[in-house]
Amino acid sequence: MDNNPQLAHIYENLQKLKLNKTFQHLEILLQDASKSELSYTDFLEKLLNEEVSVKYEKQILMNTSIAKFPYVKTLEAFDFSFQPSLEVKKLRELATCTFVERAENVVFLGPPGTGKTHLSVALGLKAIQRGYRTLFTSAAALIVALNKAYAENRLEEKLKTYCVPKVLIIDEIGYVPVDPHGAHLLFQLISRRYERGSIILTSNRGFGQWGDIFGDPIIATAILDRLLHHSIVFNIKGESYRLKEKQRAGLLKKSDD
Repeated sequence: MDNNPQLAHIYENLQKLKLNKTFQHLEILLQDASKSELSYTDFLEKLLNEEVSVKYEKQILMNTSIAKFPYVKTLEAFDFSFQPSLEVKKLRELATCTFVERAENVVFLGPPGTGKTHLSVALGLKAIQRGYRTLFTSAAALIVALNKAYAENRLEEKLKTYCVPKVLIIDEIGYVPVDPHGAHLLFQLISRRYERGSIILTSNRGFGQWGDIFGDPIIATAILDRLLHHSIVFNIKGESYRLKEKQRAGLLKKSDD
């Protein structure tokens, strides 16, 4: 490179353009192009495809980190044979993320340990791969954040924060009771996102029990009205994955379920 001013200038421009993949492997790429007798357009296409691929992977990693998932689990890793009540075809369709384009919601209902969070994270990852900003939060953490923002007179700002992602995942509705004020704040958020952005929600309680969760049947009905108007609901009736793993390890007998 030192003896080739033109090549040195190319390296300099690659650095300025932050084309790091090409910068690191330029001479190898040039040698391969020469050996393969690639045309200028073929060489340029190959070079740009590799740069786009690298930037895409970096973007996926960054947006996955921003999403704040509790873990990274894919749809492909889900054991559908253990949950026969799930409509696999419908889940495959959701993986195309057309539901995000239509601002539809997805609700997973079922007992603890049946894979609801796994599926919500998996769909969130699919959304990120298709370029949609995604955010994960537990219902308890969400209510705490909204209550804190309200107390500090920053509710409008916080609501906007939760409305930015095209996909908002709210996990574990029903595990912790929600006070009436928190329920009203949640209603405001769901109303803001209504027909504007998708919500993926998990709950261990049937819709008929949501009045008990929020301590107010009226606000529960209002939340469900907006949440379910454009939604796909999965009612998982299988066993717990966690109990299954304990059974396999011999730590728990089936009769102890």
